[in-house]
Amino acid sequence: MKKSYALFIAAALAALTMFGCASGPTTSAGGVPKFEVDPWWPKALPEGWITGRVGAVCSDSHDHIIITNRRDITKEEEETSKQAPSVIIFDLAGNMVDAWDGDWDKVPGVIHGCYADKDNNIWTTGNGDGVIQKYSHDGKLLMQIGKRGVFDTSDGTAKGKRLNASQTGFFNPAGLVIDPDNGDIYVADGYGNRRVAVFDRNGKFLRQWGRQATKEETERGDPGVFSQVVHCIAMSNAGLVYVCDRQGDRMQVFDKMGKFQRNIWIRTGTKELPDPRGTAWWIDFSRDKEQKYMYLMNGRNEQVHILDHASGKILSSFGRPGHQLGNFTHGHTLTVDSKGNLYVAETDWGRRIQKFKLVE
Repeated sequence: MKKSYALFIAAALAALTMFGCASGPTTSAGGVPKFEVDPWWPKALPEGWITGRVGAVCSDSHDHIIITNRRDITKEEEETSKQAPSVIIFDLAGNMVDAWDGDWDKVPGVIHGCYADKDNNIWTTGNGDGVIQKYSHDGKLLMQIGKRGVFDTSDGTAKGKRLNASQTGFFNPAGLVIDPDNGDIYVADGYGNRRVAVFDRNGKFLRQWGRQATKEETERGDPGVFSQVVHCIAMSNAGLVYVCDRQGDRMQVFDKMGKFQRNIWIRTGTKELPDPRGTAWWIDFSRDKEQKYMYLMNGRNEQVHILDHASGKILSSFGRPGHQLGNFTHGHTLTVDSKGNLYVAETDWGRRIQKFKLVE
């Protein structure tokens, strides 16, 4: 029976590969990276645990893969299972090495993004709240900017007129990145606001840029304005800030002071802008010093794009809508480990994390 089962699994994986479900594109003559889904990663969670929507994935300097769990399992699932913690940490082999909730009444509402800084502290944002938080690797709350349940609006509620201006809080921030040189905090603020807000390492407000774009500005790709959701933010080794203008179907690149550098277009969505769902959802870079490649999660097309970092050209893509291995259902965020492997978090109905191995 064991031999038959092994043969069945091998045949199933071979079939998935044949139909483009289990692996990405082959390496081209130009050396574009090739990825294959790892069907055995991660390993099983503790007995009874189940995740809800997986909001984000990020990686630290020890190659721990960190996911945020929105803890919203269904009533039916509650009959046989229990909520997994808010933050779950795996090693490269897929073993769970830690998990913690913090204080569930205090973690950001609708956990969205995560980021591990150079000291391996874990930062979180929530697109249902007005805060960002910094935790130690083992789950101790170290810092919070903003007050949970208070939004940057005319009346402090989520229904008030957004102000896009607070120096002490946010309106549904989506992501953040920490400057490794000085600890400054760059926040994609995000779902209610339309700005990048910058704070020093102690939480003091420094500056901001960005506002709501008009339809005409979106269509032209005007700098420093955002169509709808400012969905991700990342910093390159060169110290440039990359911001996802999701429904604008582009990455906007700035220097640290907010001076516009260029657009990187991801025009695989609707013919006209703004694109209702948008294509530019999340990015990370290859781990070589020059960061030759940029990886982008396109949640509209349910694909990961491999871009030439210098030119912004899409070199290849993998993934498709679906529920099988290597498919994506609401592919949301991604990260890269030091070996070059990719990890994609699926939220909403996908509710899982997938690993794609770099094929040498």
